[in-house]
Amino acid sequence: MKTKKTITDNTVDPDILTYTVGDDPVLDLRLAVWDCMGTAAHVTMLSEMPLKTPIITQAEATEVRRELGRIAASAQDGHFEIRVEDQDVHMAVERLLTEKLGDLGKKIHTGRSRNDQVAVDVRLHMKDELLAAESETAELAAALCAFGRQAGRIPLVGRTHLQPAMPSSVEMWATGHAEMILDQIENLEAAYRLVDRNPLGSAAGYGVPLPLNRARTTELLGFSATIHNVFGASMARGECEAAVLSALAQLMAVLSRLAEDLILFSMPEFAYFKLPRAYCTGSSIMPQKFNPDVLELVRSKAAQVLGLQTAALSLLHAMPGGYNRDLQDCKGLYMKGLDITRTTLRILAKVVAGVTVDAGKCRAGFTPGVFATDVALRLVAQGTPWRDAYHEVRDHLERLSEEDPDAAVNAKTHEGTTGGIDEGLYARRLAAVAQTIQTRQKAFAQCRERLFA
Repeated sequence: MKTKKTITDNTVDPDILTYTVGDDPVLDLRLAVWDCMGTAAHVTMLSEMPLKTPIITQAEATEVRRELGRIAASAQDGHFEIRVEDQDVHMAVERLLTEKLGDLGKKIHTGRSRNDQVAVDVRLHMKDELLAAESETAELAAALCAFGRQAGRIPLVGRTHLQPAMPSSVEMWATGHAEMILDQIENLEAAYRLVDRNPLGSAAGYGVPLPLNRARTTELLGFSATIHNVFGASMARGECEAAVLSALAQLMAVLSRLAEDLILFSMPEFAYFKLPRAYCTGSSIMPQKFNPDVLELVRSKAAQVLGLQTAALSLLHAMPGGYNRDLQDCKGLYMKGLDITRTTLRILAKVVAGVTVDAGKCRAGFTPGVFATDVALRLVAQGTPWRDAYHEVRDHLERLSEEDPDAAVNAKTHEGTTGGIDEGLYARRLAAVAQTIQTRQKAFAQCRERLFA
């Protein structure tokens, strides 16, 4: 039987190695920079431990950090490689350090397990990616606000159960979707706060008999806190991926509703909106077709992300305490969900920016019944009790007549309705989100620069 030698095992059957390594050599390429950051913080902390005989001297730590900076730069340039026998990014980085620095490279794993190593890598990756996702979510919301602002109070039939209901406006439709999307940033924020805690120093989940200064690596890596219980830090693997996927799945569900509205309102039967031709596809047999394939795929991809969240939770279900290899598969689920969501956000922002409104079609969609509630409320204003006014209109729907939809839109002025949309509210929320993201990204970049300096 042929075998392969790895850093952690003397010999392993090639088929077993391939099966257990899985997609890690590909997925872990995305963690290389973060692995270098985590290792730089770890060796710095090791060099500062109060030991008679240092495991790593401060001069050696500087040398390791310098080399880690080179490896990180190589990874960013796409020149970093993970071999199957490396198994993962951690062993690939250790191999490169050992090749360059000799025995010094063999010391970097002291007091550390790949369990806490991958946990810190993934959390750093999540922090960076969640900030990017929040920014892209805000950009889509901003595109909708701009669309609504440009359309203004063009009347639009408001619908419930997909049936004509009450007078609305294009602005209220667009900013309503924008507000829902902005609210999803709160879910992304909750996920960010959950992952913004340092698991490093938990080793395999039971700590080590060394005076590790976990607060120091928390500071060096820019985490807001340390996960106190080392067993809990180990148990949190998979939970973070599931939490992030939950936030992404909720966001995608909201995006699927926006996509569906755009599909419906651009149908010839409605024709309120016209989709940009560049984002529609044709038919191989029907020359007249311009299909909203991209929006249909948003619905499909929303279902996929929900499925990925379910897969992550199912993977964790009834898993015993401590590390189990099942957890390896959470990483791919999280990364796939992240990629789908971020791509969808960027695509939808482009689609929204290209949508045009047919004001005539919007006004033509109004029928007498759309004004029924307004008529009943005018009776109330004359002193009729609401329920009596309701039945009066309900019992004589044939008496309803066409009304001016623009007047109906302008008649509603209370907060948040067609005549009471506060554009400044959305501008302030968007500005606050941008400021938070910018501050965090700047602090994150500074941590990285200091570690590799």
